[in-house]
Amino acid sequence: MKLSIQEIIEATKGKLIKGDISDFVYGISTDSRSIKSNELFIPLVGEKFNGHDFIESVAKIGVSAVLTSQKVEDDLSGYERLSIIKVKDTLKALQDIAKYYISKFNIPIIGVTGSTGKTSTKEMIYSVLSKKYKVLKNKGNLNNHIGLPLTVFELEEDHELAIFEMGMSGFGEIDLLASIVKPDVAVITNIGLSHVEHLGSQENILKSKMEITNYFDEESTLIVNGDDPLLKTLEDIDTDYYQYFIGTEENCHYQAVNIKNLGEYGIRFDMFINDKFYPFTLNVLGEHNIYNALCAIAIGLKFNMDIELIQEGIKEFKGSKMRLHIFTTNENIKVINDAYNASPDSMTAAIHVLSKMRNRKIAVLGDMLEMGEYAKDGHYKVGCELAKNSIDILIAVGTNAEYIAKGAIENKLDNDRVYTCKKNEEAIDLLKSILQKEDVVLVKGSRGMRMEEIVQYIQERS
Repeated sequence: MKLSIQEIIEATKGKLIKGDISDFVYGISTDSRSIKSNELFIPLVGEKFNGHDFIESVAKIGVSAVLTSQKVEDDLSGYERLSIIKVKDTLKALQDIAKYYISKFNIPIIGVTGSTGKTSTKEMIYSVLSKKYKVLKNKGNLNNHIGLPLTVFELEEDHELAIFEMGMSGFGEIDLLASIVKPDVAVITNIGLSHVEHLGSQENILKSKMEITNYFDEESTLIVNGDDPLLKTLEDIDTDYYQYFIGTEENCHYQAVNIKNLGEYGIRFDMFINDKFYPFTLNVLGEHNIYNALCAIAIGLKFNMDIELIQEGIKEFKGSKMRLHIFTTNENIKVINDAYNASPDSMTAAIHVLSKMRNRKIAVLGDMLEMGEYAKDGHYKVGCELAKNSIDILIAVGTNAEYIAKGAIENKLDNDRVYTCKKNEEAIDLLKSILQKEDVVLVKGSRGMRMEEIVQYIQERS
């Protein structure tokens, strides 16, 4: 990365307090602990921190430039190489520089959003496209108003495509991210209940996700889940851009057929492409991953990839360690670690995975957070679904998880097979007494529940 001080001033509409407009920066950082000497430091301000407190410390290590929205200390004048640019808002300046920087690249941009499955879909698209192209993607889930701009600065001259995951919790947030990168292709994985607490209804969640199309033109493409009840309604809307539906139903442009669940070994399905059926193999758990794969296949075909390369990319996708990751302990206990996050949709998908396993099946399910007035109903419905799926033991952890237990019991899961715990420690104590060799254990809950503590206990107990 290389930007002149002049370019930064123009992008941010800032004012040069000190320095030379012809100097350059070779990177941008908001972290004073890891910044390099030739980079620009952007001090962000939060409720409990103020990056401006670290301007002098980064000046001492010789950074090229700093932005500031506050009064500059006189003792910074001694740092000869340092350029100082005054802006109104350092966060907005970060986003404005990202918007300017990405405009220097003439490459296709792919945006991915949805209530669940964003990260897995992004990673699967990357697994496919990287078989042919040099591709940039967000690291982890750096998908917000800070993480996405920082990812933009990783673009290099040899990148041929970029994929940006876009997260949100309210109206306007996807619009902001879309305004920065202006995606040419957008994917919406599904419309669930994540963040319904802030948005009030699934219809509002759909409206906020559709902000990803706000900067589309007639050449742009939207790819959505055609099996999703709300996304399916987009079929009735005329658009200026291309719109494609993926799924298992006949109305879909990209349809998975002949689906075969291989249990812990993954999934196989066929797809009809160019008058011929092609087989695809997924080496990850959960039939919901078929939708992620279909999005990746659709995008691979859009970018003129050979079907053989797309098949390889799908097959090589491994998933991440806290998303339906399966391992076996020394006691031959099989653990399905899905502790990364939870919503009613993803909880149901995980229960379906557990139900396909052999031996005694134990579901350790924690609270699903940020559901507002839908919390009681959402947890109860998960319990109902669990009772229908041949699960032997339920351990509900947290406050609202009690409604999972209630839904399971009221749908004929025996009382003596259902346990409720307030905290992870109680669940661990319970598992100490009931866990047996060759059990299969699913552990899942929202990020704030830290369900990985339970996974760690099971892993280390042997």
